[in-house]
Formats: sequence, structure tokens, C-alpha cells
Amino acid sequence: MGIFRKLIDSEYKELCRFEKTANEIVALDSEYSKLTDEELQNKTNEFKEQLANGKTIEDIIVPAFATVREAAYRVIGEKP
Repeated sequence: MGIFRKLIDSEYKELCRFEKTANEIVALDSEYSKLTDEELQNKTNEFKEQLANGKTIEDIIVPAFATVREAAYRVIGEKP
């Protein structure tokens, strides 16, 4: 039973981490909805620059997903 509990506990911790990230993405909703289409498109270049300057994917994952979320809303009318 100990192995089963360890598996469940580790999956629960990972789920909590994902939930925290998702909440951070949703928190950016009002900020990103105010961006113009051009500003939203330029976010890609900003992310590329940040990665070139030493940031990691983990460093930019929240704003990157917030950008994708807003773009999806503008194109298909739904927010993932």
C-alpha cells in the first residue's frame, strides 16, 4: 500500500503545481485582453528574445500560455 500512496501523493502534488500555474495564467486575463492584436503578436518576439537572453521555457510559460489563451479567444471565441 505504501507504493500506491507514494504514486497518488506525487500525482496530487503535480496536479497542485499545474493548478497553480493555470491560476497564474487566468490572472493575466484582464491584462492581456487589453492588448491590441499587434501587441499580442509581438509577444512572440518578446518570448524569443527572452529565451535568447538566457531565460528558460519555465520562466516564460505563464505569459506564453496567457498569450495563446487570448489569441485563441480572439480567433475561435473560446478560452482554453
